[in-house]
Amino acid sequence: MLLFFVKIQLYSRSVQMLYSDFCLVNEKMLKNLFNKIHISLNILYLYSKYFLKIYQLHTHQNLPINVDVAWDFLSDPKNLKTITPDYMGFDILSGADKTMFAGQIIQYRVTPIWGIPTQWVTEITHVKEREFFVDEQRFGPYSLWHHKHFIKAIPGGVSMEDIVDYKLPLGVLGRIVHPVLVKPKLKEIFNYRYQKLIELFGEFKD
Repeated sequence: MLLFFVKIQLYSRSVQMLYSDFCLVNEKMLKNLFNKIHISLNILYLYSKYFLKIYQLHTHQNLPINVDVAWDFLSDPKNLKTITPDYMGFDILSGADKTMFAGQIIQYRVTPIWGIPTQWVTEITHVKEREFFVDEQRFGPYSLWHHKHFIKAIPGGVSMEDIVDYKLPLGVLGRIVHPVLVKPKLKEIFNYRYQKLIELFGEFKD
């Protein structure tokens, strides 16, 4: 009988030891798993912070013209050259021979920085006549370029709004050059357009 109880006790201790070892192994596995998850989340955070940064440029302008005149001018790709600074060497290579339509592909050559010519291909993805249109880069200097143009009638003229969402290539390097090179250049281009439209159509009076 005594031997039986000794065996039971030994068996119980063996079970406890096995359980302790099992818990220890599982605890180590869980710690390793959580550490890997933590590292992965940090990598994803850093990737999104330095490689997935999307910038936005938002401009607004009123002109003393009606919606028809504004639409006819802005929706004609050939007029892009008129409202782009001369030093950018803007030339339309193909695709601007028809009235704007969804799916239209337009190819340009532009020299935005340091006199380096760049091919730029955009697609007109959405068009609602006399209200808005959207152009998106298909090939060019940006990782993302999504440009929305809105037009609406207001008392005494027309309101035009541009929203550009864009992303630069080259990850961290792209983020470094953005505030010192890309952002100022885009503002300069849109400021030129603002003044050119006033020169062409007059200044809006509140």
